[in-house]
This record gives sequence, structure tokens and C-alpha cells, in this order.
Amino acid sequence: QVQLVESGGGLVQAGGSLRLSCAGSGRAFSSYAMGWFRQAPGKEREFVATIWSGGSTYYGDSVKGRFTISRDNAKNTGYLQMNSLKPEDTAVYYCAARLAVVFSTTPNMYPYWGQGTQVTVSS
Repeated sequence: QVQLVESGGGLVQAGGSLRLSCAGSGRAFSSYAMGWFRQAPGKEREFVATIWSGGSTYYGDSVKGRFTISRDNAKNTGYLQMNSLKPEDTAVYYCAARLAVVFSTTPNMYPYWGQGTQVTVSS
């Protein structure tokens, strides 16, 4: 079992940067793959990035080259560094976790979720 809490969202101008944090708890935190998803009003929840405990990463096409996912297992914390932000990045961002058995970019394969943090990018 793992519990997740996101933080770091806010308002930023286009071209700016934000770093989101995902604080986790649970003795088996390091055994889970972590993911970031986002959802804008009226849109489907979108895969952003995932990272395995060993450090391998995978990104959605819309954020490649701009976002970086990382984790610090000693701190039970995951991060999403977002650079070169665009207005279309505006959404609620959620961190999620799953046992790292099967690769997945679909929300229904992640049983553990944080509450979300709002990111708004102005033009």
C-alpha cells in the first residue's frame, strides 16, 4: 500500500517552469512504478510520464523534451520538472503508483493516486 500527495502546482507564464512533487508513504514505496497524468476540463485523463524504481523513464509524446520525471526513494518522493510550459499544459496533474510488473500508460492500471494539483499556464 502507498499513499500519495502532490504539490507544486500554480500559475506560470508560457515558457516558464514548475516542479511538481509527489510525496509517498508506505514501506514498499521503492517497489512501485510511479506515473504522472493530467486532466483538463472536458478531456480524457492523459498520460504524461512514468518511472520505474531502477530509473527507466517513458514520456508521452506531447511532453518529450520538455518534462523530466525523477524519484528519490530515500525521501519517498517523486518529481515532475516541467520546462517550456505551454497553455495547452494547463490541467490538474495527478501522481499515481503501481506495482512494476507490467508496463502501462493507462490510468486504470494505477491503483494508487494522489489528490491532484492544478497547473495553469497563461499565454
